[in-house]
Amino acid sequence: MSLQETTLQTVSGLGYDLVEIERSASGLLRITIDLPWSADDVRPEGVPEQFVTVEDCEKVTRQLQFALEVDGVEYKRLEVSSPGIDRPLRHEQDFIRFTGAVVDLTLKESIGAAAEGTTISANRKKFRGTLERTEAGGWQIVWSDAPPVKPGARVSKKRPPAPLQSLGFTLDELREARLAPIVSFKGRAAAGAADEDPQA
Repeated sequence: MSLQETTLQTVSGLGYDLVEIERSASGLLRITIDLPWSADDVRPEGVPEQFVTVEDCEKVTRQLQFALEVDGVEYKRLEVSSPGIDRPLRHEQDFIRFTGAVVDLTLKESIGAAAEGTTISANRKKFRGTLERTEAGGWQIVWSDAPPVKPGARVSKKRPPAPLQSLGFTLDELREARLAPIVSFKGRAAAGAADEDPQA
């Protein structure tokens, strides 16, 4: 079996989802796993989502070492880890799971003609904003180009908010999509998080 097949079979056999496989020139084999999720999962308000633990990674590491040895896969070091705060979004299921989250998207091609009639640069490829489902069942990212508020700064309540902008996209148009690595003691969806917006 190939590395992909062996890893997927081993990880899923232990009850986890395979998020990513990375191989480096130095011989490092990095496997990223996550707990399974389905659209039927409904968590009560305020109950945190379950996360991959060190014990989960150790269990997968032990089983993978055995499986990869049997299949003759060569590597110098195996590292199994959780997705982290900048988890990649690769499949439709990932987008469904993280609808409403702040994400970083990079398109394969600049938006070009889609920028006509807007204030968005036609050369732009990178966006940070809230991931939303459209009424037609597609995907869009919604953001504001307001400058981020500096910590401790006061914002006048009389100041009009910057208008929201949106961009529809298909998964085939994406080069990369990840959860935005936002750290906040108030939780992931901190106020103003979507206002940060890297330019292409």
